[in-house]
Amino acid sequence: MDEQHRLITERLEKLERLEELSVDPYPYGFERTHRLAQVHAQGEALIAAEQRVKVAGRIMAKRPHGKLTFAHIEDQDSRLQLFVRKDVLGEDPYAAFKLFDVGDIVGAEGTVVLTKTGELSVMAESVTLLTKSLRPLPEKWHGLQDKELRYRQRYLDLIMSSDVRATFTRRTDVIQTLREVLLAEEFLEVETPVLQPLYGGATARPFTTHHNALDMTLYLRIADELYLKRLVAGGFERVFEFGKDFRNEGIDRTHNPEFTMLECYAAYWDYEDVMGLVQRMFARLAEKFTEDGKLTYGDHVIDFNDGFRRVTFFELLQEHTGVDFQGLAREEVASHAKQLGVEVEDSMGLAKLLDEIFSEKVEPTLIQPTFVCDHPKELSPLAKQHRSHPHLVERFEPFIAGFEVGNAFSELNDPRDQRARFEDQVRLAEAGDDEAQLMDVDYLRALEYGMPPTGGLGVGIDRVAMLFTNSHSIRDVLFFPQMRAEG
Repeated sequence: MDEQHRLITERLEKLERLEELSVDPYPYGFERTHRLAQVHAQGEALIAAEQRVKVAGRIMAKRPHGKLTFAHIEDQDSRLQLFVRKDVLGEDPYAAFKLFDVGDIVGAEGTVVLTKTGELSVMAESVTLLTKSLRPLPEKWHGLQDKELRYRQRYLDLIMSSDVRATFTRRTDVIQTLREVLLAEEFLEVETPVLQPLYGGATARPFTTHHNALDMTLYLRIADELYLKRLVAGGFERVFEFGKDFRNEGIDRTHNPEFTMLECYAAYWDYEDVMGLVQRMFARLAEKFTEDGKLTYGDHVIDFNDGFRRVTFFELLQEHTGVDFQGLAREEVASHAKQLGVEVEDSMGLAKLLDEIFSEKVEPTLIQPTFVCDHPKELSPLAKQHRSHPHLVERFEPFIAGFEVGNAFSELNDPRDQRARFEDQVRLAEAGDDEAQLMDVDYLRALEYGMPPTGGLGVGIDRVAMLFTNSHSIRDVLFFPQMRAEG
């Protein structure tokens, strides 16, 4: 019998003995009077008033000393010591308590005291088993070291690490902060379909499913964009959505097939107005989550005090490759890409080649907050043509710490131009580009009814969470990242 099996067997035996003592190992609830952090915050007053408290948490340590046992319990936010004496608890309840294990969840009632060592504790007058744990926790000095196991069994990771719990609490706070910025600027929070008859709004491969009752193919959305812009065409002037998107792509440090996006659209704005919104968003995040506007991320100190530097797509390409790519034909770009060591495939169009060169040679250098602006038209089939350059679009991407955290346009609202761009995408798909966008006739119809000039923004929430938790893999800020099948 291996050690794990032996320990589980011992716990099952304890469970049977507890039931013989008429202890319910899985009762229905427990009425707390205080969270553990509240006991710590109000400790002196609780001691002075000799006030009884009822607390609950998971046993994370237990030190028996004959007729006296010290136990530490932990809830979501804090840890507190229980001081359990046989003469206070009673002989039978104490005998039952001795059968409780590290990992069990308990409720305790008693008064708050300071022990001889000065540790704030609850002198337990009763301890109630709330959940019997049948599997032992990892050994405390080594914890949960296997990252694969941490991601696969996130519940165990959360039990063992208050730092991991703090990371996910911070993620929620980041989302709420962005929501507050948008609500303050009179955006309306909305919901759009996850299952769509056509996928669009981004360059990506979709997940495909089938609806039996309607006998039709549906796709998990790759972006919220086209449905949100339908709402703007319908008269809602400022809308936003926090939503799950799905892209059938590889997994790496900044990509997971299922991810969270914030998308927002404002009528009568252009991409200059959206730049202002992004500045305000990150200024608020920096105010709330950094010291003096500076954020430590790995080996870098990210400074938000001066906002975002603004530089064009082609300026950066030339700065980092020595080549002026603007106006070059596809074959010339392919030739330079090969010389730069960038892999070239026959199915890659001009836009894909430029994007690949930019990703490999430029993106990792964009550490401080930067707006990369004015992309080639071929890269941006949903963005409005640049007002001063016919081959560019009014688009920007905010970069921080070497990766993109968003994407924004002056949105294309001319249905004739949009139809031509979709037709270009169809030709790319026919040439073998499996990430090209589809012709969305209903979206074109919405534009033909008229969508006002609009500025739009998408923000990768998981990547922003990475920044503000100093996490270096997207899997560290996803509760349940995608994993290979177990075993």
